[in-house]
Amino acid sequence: MFSLRQKREIAGKVQAILRETGHPELPEGEIEFFLHVNGAAPWSWADIKNNGAVTEPGVNPWNERQDPRQEIPNDSD
Repeated sequence: MFSLRQKREIAGKVQAILRETGHPELPEGEIEFFLHVNGAAPWSWADIKNNGAVTEPGVNPWNERQDPRQEIPNDSD
């Protein structure tokens, strides 16, 4: 549903929002979280984790092409 860049951006913003709460039970370092987003269709969904938890992200070429800010390499290069 989201490109890799979009997932990392969303995860960074969620991390910042959680940190801004100042909640005393949050850890000092990175906050671990799991966000599930349902799309408009049953097959459309995304799972987003904190950036530190995703060391080898999977890339879905379809999702990458849907990102208007994503630079898609030219296959002829």
